[in-house]
Amino acid sequence: MPVAVHSTSNGQGIESSKIKYKLLDVEEVLLKLSLPEKVSLLSGKDNWHTRDIPKFGIPSLRLSDGPNGCRGTKFFEGVPAACFPFVTGLASSWDVDLVRQVGVALGDECRAKGVHVLLAPTVNMHRTPLNGRGFESFSEDPLLSGILAAGFIRGCQSTGVAATLKHLVCNDQETNRVSSLLTSSSTHVDERSLREIYLKPFEIAIRESNPWLVMTSYNRVNGKHASETKGLITDLLREEWGYEGMVISDWHGTYSTDEAIQAGLDLEMPGPSIIRGPALLRMVTCGKVKETEIDERARQGKVKTGIEINVD
Repeated sequence: MPVAVHSTSNGQGIESSKIKYKLLDVEEVLLKLSLPEKVSLLSGKDNWHTRDIPKFGIPSLRLSDGPNGCRGTKFFEGVPAACFPFVTGLASSWDVDLVRQVGVALGDECRAKGVHVLLAPTVNMHRTPLNGRGFESFSEDPLLSGILAAGFIRGCQSTGVAATLKHLVCNDQETNRVSSLLTSSSTHVDERSLREIYLKPFEIAIRESNPWLVMTSYNRVNGKHASETKGLITDLLREEWGYEGMVISDWHGTYSTDEAIQAGLDLEMPGPSIIRGPALLRMVTCGKVKETEIDERARQGKVKTGIEINVD
């Protein structure tokens, strides 16, 4: 079963206590891919899967919600799932190892359901009790949130399942969080508050547990959509914090073709693509997006992240 992993890309095999797998050679694969094939990797195949290219050994990866249970890929009449306490309750324990064990259990359930990427944990702030998804986040305290999220991620990823740290950033209310290109909410925040409160749990979790994916938020931050903000994705996340994993959009949370690519957004979800695909190919043809930028998104995203292939 193919699984997304964060790894080096030297093609050597790696063995863990539970599974053996081999890695794709990043540069070798990129040299073989045509431009349309590389573009196809930058958006989903359907609602819950990434696009595969079987002839080059790139499989489709299955993603699933969420923070307190692995739902699978059906909204209704799906396979029953364990339902763990919501993470605000877990945070009240102040027990990092307990949260790590929940991450392990969720990773095991993901594997049982053929899920490669768990869309959790959430580290947005409890800014208001009126937030309809506040129960998905740990706390109003950024330090506690970051430390517990790191424990969750370490537990989940110890099973070979990718964790997704979300939603970058300031997705702290549901009112108008996503509506249209112009009417989604914008969080206006000064840099000190942004760094010391809203970004801090992301920074802690990334530095302490290296999540294999990070998801951007629906909302705008100081007037600009998070999914197309280079200052967040490239300058801060990758260059300042040293993050090397995949950055994906929230579902239907990609609002531009060229700006999101140039900001560093690797994967548009879900598919089939409405922002990338043919539109992105046209952008390359007319010179608004460079093919080297496509290469970097493919390299930084699906190919560089690596593919775990069960050889047992």
